[in-house]
Amino acid sequence: MGNLSKIVESLPEHYGCVIFTGLASSFVNMWMGHNVGKARKQYEIPYPIMYSPDNKMFNCIQRAHQNTLENYPVYLMLLFIGGLQYPRVSACAGSFYYISRIAFAKGYYTGDPEKRRWGAFGYIGLLAMLGCTVGVALRQLNIFPH
Repeated sequence: MGNLSKIVESLPEHYGCVIFTGLASSFVNMWMGHNVGKARKQYEIPYPIMYSPDNKMFNCIQRAHQNTLENYPVYLMLLFIGGLQYPRVSACAGSFYYISRIAFAKGYYTGDPEKRRWGAFGYIGLLAMLGCTVGVALRQLNIFPH
């Protein structure tokens, strides 16, 4: 436990904001998963069937969650690494991105896949996190001044 507390103590000021942002994103994922579960019951789509050949509404609800999960590893990597040098910017950008995932899901939940674009504004947050992570990499390589 001593080594872990040394790591935690070495994290930058405000890194707790980054941690809370990651935690909040997990609640959004759980909300989406819950919605898929409700849709399975409503539309009688049993496990392990991922998509229905004839139920577009279920497929839209499932796809919103699946797409979010497909992007989750990249999101977390950018959030947590970028947050090591730029914790407040990363936390704000990560929150902005995950708010857009709610808009993305709400659009998809209409049954019109084109409305998933309601969440397109989140790419601004994703690009900001990407910039923070590139900044960390450049500093580690001594290309970018400390």
